[in-house]
Amino acid sequence: MYDWNDLKAFLAVARGGSTLAAAKALGVNQTTVARRIESLEAALALKLFERGQTGSRLTEAGKDLVAEAERVEHAAERFGNRAAGHQRGLAGVIRVTSTEMIANLMLMPGIVEFRKTYPEIQTDLIITDRPLDIQAGEADVAIRSGAALAMSDLIARKLGDHEFALYCSRDYVARMGLPTPETLCDHDLIGGELEMAEGPGMAWMFRMAGGKAPVSRSNTLNNLLHAIKAGLGVGPMACQAADLERDLIRCSEPIEEARGSTWIVTRRDLKDTPRVRAFLDFFVPYLQEMGRMRAERGRRMREQAEAANDAALAEGLGEAAP
Repeated sequence: MYDWNDLKAFLAVARGGSTLAAAKALGVNQTTVARRIESLEAALALKLFERGQTGSRLTEAGKDLVAEAERVEHAAERFGNRAAGHQRGLAGVIRVTSTEMIANLMLMPGIVEFRKTYPEIQTDLIITDRPLDIQAGEADVAIRSGAALAMSDLIARKLGDHEFALYCSRDYVARMGLPTPETLCDHDLIGGELEMAEGPGMAWMFRMAGGKAPVSRSNTLNNLLHAIKAGLGVGPMACQAADLERDLIRCSEPIEEARGSTWIVTRRDLKDTPRVRAFLDFFVPYLQEMGRMRAERGRRMREQAEAANDAALAEGLGEAAP
């Protein structure tokens, strides 16, 4: 067996080219470095360096072992960092639940940044449109949207407000004409299943259509978005997501009864544990700012599309683009 300090000396000499350079890098004397190299060579029964007046040159065996030694070095660093994280309580797993749309569009970019500061915290995502029971421990943190949160002992921070409106694709308009709330009974509607069917935007659309049957149903918001983009029909979508899709057209004003808010939620007994506190302190302002940026970008895109249509009509180029 060899000593880890011997391996550190080996890497320092390989990188510095001499025992003197290695001694300076490690903060020890040159004799100590030379002794550790001799100890490692004896333990491995291999000659690792050719020593000369100009320094130490790796042998073929030494060259072959450098990459493996670096892997050991990285593993030792990870081990130390993780142990230090546990000492600070900033290590371990956080189980976060959200819809697929929120996870893909907003959480994933944030997790990349979060890990730069907290590399020892593992974030496990539980993707579902079904609200999990946080109090029962089905997840540690949830991102939830709705008109209001149910009364509970959970701790919640508001991330922002959101609106829903009806959308369809440009291809759909070219084939079927532009839908309006008053003409929904003449159009193909995409419905929802399970919790999706009970959403206020979905209920409003079918009420305006006089109870017309859907041409298809989706059970996730992400699938509903892709169904609308594919030209399958008309459906209610969060404006913050749909307004950023260039192929989609907003067919209604925001649906009043579908207005709501988004919260980040956790249990009272978890909120002050270091890893959960770090997660909340990072993601509350991050998600609030991202929501504002997406809403502003969507507004600008709608204004640009409307201005392009107005310009086309003013120049007498025929029917404006949808």
